[in-house]
Amino acid sequence: MITYRIEVAQAHAHLFRVTLTVPRPATEQRLSLPVWIPGSYLVREFARHLSGLRATQGTREVALTQLDKATWLARCDGRAALTVSALVYAFDTSVRAAFLDAQRGFFNGTSLCLRVEGREHEPHRIELRGVPPHWQVATAMRAVKVDAAGRGVYEAAGYDELVDHPFELGRFWRGRFEAHGVAHEYVVTGALPDFDGARLLADVQRICAAQIAFWHGAPGLRARGSAASKTASKAASTAAPPATPEPPFERYLFLHQLAEDGHGGLEHRASTALVSPRRDMPQTGHAQSSDGYVNLLGLVSHEYFHRWNVKRLRPAEFARYDYTRENHTELLWFFEGFTSYYDDAFLLRAGLIDAGHYLRLVGRTVSGVLATPGRSVQSVAQSSFDAWVKYYRGDENTPNATISYYTKGALVALALDLTLRAEGRGTLDDVMRRLWAASGGGPIDEAQIAAALQHVGRRSYAAELAAWVHGTGELPLQPLLARFGIDWRTEAATLAQRLGVRVSESALTGVKVSHVLRGGAAEQAGLAPGDELLAVAGWRVRRLEDALRVLTAGSPAPLLVARDQRVLTLPLLLPPVAAPGPGAVALALAPQPPKAAAVLRKAWLAA
Repeated sequence: MITYRIEVAQAHAHLFRVTLTVPRPATEQRLSLPVWIPGSYLVREFARHLSGLRATQGTREVALTQLDKATWLARCDGRAALTVSALVYAFDTSVRAAFLDAQRGFFNGTSLCLRVEGREHEPHRIELRGVPPHWQVATAMRAVKVDAAGRGVYEAAGYDELVDHPFELGRFWRGRFEAHGVAHEYVVTGALPDFDGARLLADVQRICAAQIAFWHGAPGLRARGSAASKTASKAASTAAPPATPEPPFERYLFLHQLAEDGHGGLEHRASTALVSPRRDMPQTGHAQSSDGYVNLLGLVSHEYFHRWNVKRLRPAEFARYDYTRENHTELLWFFEGFTSYYDDAFLLRAGLIDAGHYLRLVGRTVSGVLATPGRSVQSVAQSSFDAWVKYYRGDENTPNATISYYTKGALVALALDLTLRAEGRGTLDDVMRRLWAASGGGPIDEAQIAAALQHVGRRSYAAELAAWVHGTGELPLQPLLARFGIDWRTEAATLAQRLGVRVSESALTGVKVSHVLRGGAAEQAGLAPGDELLAVAGWRVRRLEDALRVLTAGSPAPLLVARDQRVLTLPLLLPPVAAPGPGAVALALAPQPPKAAAVLRKAWLAA
């Protein structure tokens, strides 16, 4: 069995020591460290944190020849076990790599565990050593021999499984609940004393129960077997979901690290790692849900939905991961975008927000996409393929050249769901469950997505996929939402929106330009990213909105900027307030919609 001994070596130096033991190595045994972690589509070069690699067979030193940036060759003699040790620097506070200090530790196997090439399908073990006595261990990996705190030995069926179970080490809050027979555990690190753990568990339980029921039906319906399945599959879109096999997991773990700032998550087969601001957590004695807490619940919902949509249903290109290079797919608009559509929808379905709040969240997504000129340049299929070089490497030109497969993908899902519902033949829920049943919860491609849409809607949706996924035109959201009794209102544009500019403001740096949007008044005036705005029409500018007091639409005004230690004067022309204008979109329930719209709206928002 392939074994990794992971030791807390030097906490103050942020160093793990990892010792790999390979029984019966090949004469020329290749070892490599992944360059990326599944679920985060960027080559991160984890090998840069390795140092002091040393290999032995018994008392004999084994030469390690480095073949490329993350691959080594060990020339072994005989069949004695090969032992390879290294120090790993761990000071990445994200959910994607590894971290260690005197307070806590965290790691993904992709950052620490060399892959024994050719032996990936054999059982792998992790043995934890040197964990401080007052620390606990949390992971979803199967425990073989551990103490009450979780220190000891864990086992995975193969390398893919090994690196799909993150570990949290330290002192943390731990809570448990059950949802439809599945045991769930929630671990929180870094919470303030007034953190309301009971409320968090209750709210997350509702999300998990709603999602399990979405994919597998209520427990009673599942128990009735195939006859119930056939009946449910013929039911209207608002009926209970069709019965399918039991959830493909028996337990699930949330690993949640709190920080001053930061927001994100990474999905795994039986767990998720989350990071969010500690101020967003629920507080004891405060019943109101802050916007930050709703955003947090949306993150939890998003990562949990990935348990089905990306960890089981996944791009055909991900049927077998290649850890040595980029794994391209054009389908992230579906796997991330559709998950982004459902994450907030499940807050509504679980009763954690009302319909008005949900529509405000949808309006925020619509506004973000419409404020991105890159939507007319890049399709969401292209955005998916280019994630490796564009999405995670944003710069000052990103809004002009790209579109997010998360946000526009969510709006594609919305447009398809509303279209299916308006045509009265099914819903996007039915499409998702059709894909699960038809694929057995396995890899899928775009042709299968199109086939599921056609099966549910009883017509081809090739034209919609071509235009909405592979094209760069506008989505027909406003007329679709109108059919559901949803009012679409464009709010008054801010000065930044009217100028086509994004800025940061602070007492220290003043008003500084971060992005100049394509075709706007700021670009026409010659503003560039990095410019500091000093004055407009002779008046000092400390907040961008203050410039409205001295600007007149249609009349040019001198704009004083600092750029590369030089002071420049640029001619700025403030455009008039357009109608309907470039402001944010606000969605709301129409007070008295037509009867047909009211019926559609009730079914959609009560689904």
